[in-house]
Amino acid sequence: MSPVKLNPEWEVVWQAIKLAPKPVINDIYDLRRSANIALAASVAAYERPEGVEETRHTIQSLDGADIDVHRFVPSTASDPGPQRAIVYAFGGGMIAGSIDIWRVSLNELAHRIGSQVFAVHYRLAPEHPAPAAVEDFYSAIKWLQLHAAEFNVDPKRVVLNGKSAGGGIAAGAALLARDKGLPNPIAAMALTYPMLDDRTELPADHPNQEYFLWTSQGNTMAWTALLGRERAERTDENVSIYASPARAKDLSGLPDTFIDVGGLDLFSNEDIEFARRLAAAGVYVELHHYPGVAHGFDSVRHTQIAQEAVLNQTRFFKRY
Repeated sequence: MSPVKLNPEWEVVWQAIKLAPKPVINDIYDLRRSANIALAASVAAYERPEGVEETRHTIQSLDGADIDVHRFVPSTASDPGPQRAIVYAFGGGMIAGSIDIWRVSLNELAHRIGSQVFAVHYRLAPEHPAPAAVEDFYSAIKWLQLHAAEFNVDPKRVVLNGKSAGGGIAAGAALLARDKGLPNPIAAMALTYPMLDDRTELPADHPNQEYFLWTSQGNTMAWTALLGRERAERTDENVSIYASPARAKDLSGLPDTFIDVGGLDLFSNEDIEFARRLAAAGVYVELHHYPGVAHGFDSVRHTQIAQEAVLNQTRFFKRY
């Protein structure tokens, strides 16, 4: 196997990351604490734009539970008629993350795209295993479409967006929407290095392992927390396609899809394969694979490769 080649900009970032002490992860709660610290650090350098108004709305999920949806309205949303809206799922490995942690980046997203963003505070595993998160996200999409006129939203211009675990949740909700139906079809979905496949596993001696910021160990723990079964116990019969979208045999009928992922990301292979299968199923799909960078690379906004990724995503959003 060829030696690992890092993007030159990421090489500098990686040298700094290597100096940080490695967290001790003994259980899912250690993983949650570690992930939340890393997530907060990843958005710390974001500049919060002016002119974005946030409000909170409480809705019911499919099981009757109350969940919060935070609406971010930028002053740059200037369409006089019904507007595009982004329904957003934050990252955190299915077991971590929050609107509070991601707030600055949500403000930035709304301002950059010039669109209202509806961020869903979905429930986390292990306290709330599958299907809670996907059902929460689906419920928010349906609620938004039913109340679109109140928010000056065009229900035909609802775009799903998720990062990491949030990308997996958005994909699962798109499958659920396809199978259960919605008042209007989803316009598109943008998935940033999505967490799609509970079966993903690389050998311990794989040369990429040392560069994974979301590790194989953490991934295994998170999927077990979400699905309530160890890897060896999981089959297509007992794992829902809405929880692990890569298990879906049929990907036809999904909305236009954007996927981007770094080459030194644990999710790289599963994301590329998901994009290939979407294309084979006749779905419009745009895949961006950025070699030599790791999970979360797009948060290091001063690098050219992060700026390229953000620009490509922005162009996709603005088509809808």
